[in-house]
Amino acid sequence: MLTILKTTENALVSIPQVADGAWVHVVNPTPEEIEQTYGLGIPRDFITYPLDLDERPRTEKEAGATLLLLRTPYYQGETQDIPFTTIPLGIILCNDFIITISKYKIPLLDSIAKRGRYFSTNKRNQFILNILLAIANEYLAAVRAINKKVDLIEDELQKSIRNKEVLELLKYQKSLELLSTALKSNELVFEKLQRIRFFKEFPDDSDLLEDVITENQQAIEMTNIASNLLSQMMDAFASIISNNQNQVIKLLTSVTIVLSLPTLISSFFGMNVALPFQTNTDAFSWVGLISLSIMGIAVILFKWKDWF
Repeated sequence: MLTILKTTENALVSIPQVADGAWVHVVNPTPEEIEQTYGLGIPRDFITYPLDLDERPRTEKEAGATLLLLRTPYYQGETQDIPFTTIPLGIILCNDFIITISKYKIPLLDSIAKRGRYFSTNKRNQFILNILLAIANEYLAAVRAINKKVDLIEDELQKSIRNKEVLELLKYQKSLELLSTALKSNELVFEKLQRIRFFKEFPDDSDLLEDVITENQQAIEMTNIASNLLSQMMDAFASIISNNQNQVIKLLTSVTIVLSLPTLISSFFGMNVALPFQTNTDAFSWVGLISLSIMGIAVILFKWKDWF
């Protein structure tokens, strides 16, 4: 999908052709759309790099165009092995327009397109920096969402004897690791932009880049804290699950022992030898009473030992 947008009178509208100050938004392009983008004078590698899900963040410059390749959070769904992952996002800066390219549809960019009055494509540098700032905020939102989900799983884990909840935590541990790695890679790109004074035309741009770096660092810290806490929590709850299983096994063993006592006593009285009460007409009642008494003593003993 290829969409061309441009800010006019504080509104972001779709236009039929590329013009000065336009934003070319490309998502999972077809071969025809790739050729159309290539026809704008963009190096072919700049178009194909963001479509490779394994590409790492970096900056490149070629033929008068600059590529900012970053990784942005991407929510795959609760049923996936890794609910939150990251995908490449390519931002190509040309002299007259901007191009964004991604393999999958990124809700962040769709949100920017809907709130166009806050993101003016005519101010190229600010437009790009606002995208970078929004990406950093997306990481913060992803970490908060993971923390909320972990809190829900934590409530279930306190009474669980299964491994299901621990495996759920493992999914979010993987997500946090991917987010942390991508954030650190993005940080290197942001620091390079600041070091080479890429956005040096206006003082406000430098301040906005510093805000991007600050938000990204905050996201890194939050992700590291959440990852460490989750790792410790998984170890603790693995022990809790093992303890819960031991409690169940202990209870079942105690019940089995108590229920086996009447069988043991009745077995003695089933022997073909002389036994007490064998001539008594109330023998069954006496045997039953003895069995209940021994069962009661066993229950009291197990309670005292805290085995029940």
